[in-house]
Amino acid sequence: MGAKVSPLAPNVFHQPPALPGARLAARACGVRYQGRTDVMLLELAPGSTIAGVLTRSLTASAPVDLCRRHLKGGKARAILVNAGNANAFTGKLGVDAAQRCVKAAAAALKCKTSEIYVASTGVIGEPLNDKKITDNLPALIRELKADAWDDGARAIMTTDTFPKMATRSARIGGTEVTINGIAKGSGMIAPDMATMLAFVVTDAKIPAPILQALLRKGADKSFNCITVDSDTSTSDTLLLAATGQGPKHKKPASAADPILKEFRAALDSLLTDLAVQVVQDGEGAEKLITIDVSGAASANAARRIGLAIANSPLVKTAIAGEDANWGRIVMAVGKSGEKADRDRLSISIGGVEITRNGQRRADYDEAPVADHIKTRDIRIAVDVGVGRGSARVWTCDLTHRYIEINADYRS
Repeated sequence: MGAKVSPLAPNVFHQPPALPGARLAARACGVRYQGRTDVMLLELAPGSTIAGVLTRSLTASAPVDLCRRHLKGGKARAILVNAGNANAFTGKLGVDAAQRCVKAAAAALKCKTSEIYVASTGVIGEPLNDKKITDNLPALIRELKADAWDDGARAIMTTDTFPKMATRSARIGGTEVTINGIAKGSGMIAPDMATMLAFVVTDAKIPAPILQALLRKGADKSFNCITVDSDTSTSDTLLLAATGQGPKHKKPASAADPILKEFRAALDSLLTDLAVQVVQDGEGAEKLITIDVSGAASANAARRIGLAIANSPLVKTAIAGEDANWGRIVMAVGKSGEKADRDRLSISIGGVEITRNGQRRADYDEAPVADHIKTRDIRIAVDVGVGRGSARVWTCDLTHRYIEINADYRS
């Protein structure tokens, strides 16, 4: 922290309102950072349900493994998060540290250990001094407030330059409910069934299995469609809790229940908002890149083609250097491993069609494309000409600042 705020940061930060059944607190516990908050406690009302998607990394952290087990119960009373130390690749020491945090929080909140969720983010391979967290639990509980979403978002930051927050309202059967969310992420961003760290809460009353179905689909369209550097974190955790403390509404029968139509749309919108904020805070980023792929064999194929473009260092550095080198997009499509018809491939940048039917247009004028590449918001569209699948993915450019940030990360 302390770095200059990303030039892609939102112009307006929307502070989530107080949400019935959820309170937050943040404290400076000295886990790694000095002079800033680094631990967050998110308390949930008794009876809250929860769902989650977690990293599929084969070197997942101890907190991820613990959350995976606790999600089977579908209930939650608190989420305890620390920044500065990922508690990943720390062996039995890491497992024991995570379990001590869980036991201490459960005892303080008088609930089952299976209702406590933990997440850690930061340096990999360093043992976590959990006593710095557990010693601060009494104070964290005393300081819990319903309107401290901004405090919570700031406490979980690592190389982030701004806190990531979003809020939405939606109706369930005519009753208005609220959804709030916070996230963190800046580098090591290429989610695989989850995100970096993100915590979303609604005051609606929704059973855990329905929450899980909603979250899985929402994550696939948002967090699983972003990349900063193609590196999937050991700690990716996305949790969605429902406190049931808002206005009473009709109980949904399934994730596909028509009464959830507006709620599903609002949840998807919030998840996408948070995911794009993560890309806007990509380490060293100067440009947000939106890539639309169409004409693919399936939606999943379209997403994989989009990510092949988004993860290409050659594409990302060309955009950073403001070089309209569209040939690198052709290369990335070809290496994706997905079906694409070379002789029907169409590429546009900034709304200007560059290629048609597998070759550059005879009347192509690079000037408007070059002007577009100089802006902060870059738009690329690709049609691969084999089917009807489509997807949108987001990434950022790759600048020298990314190297500087990661070269100095542990110092």
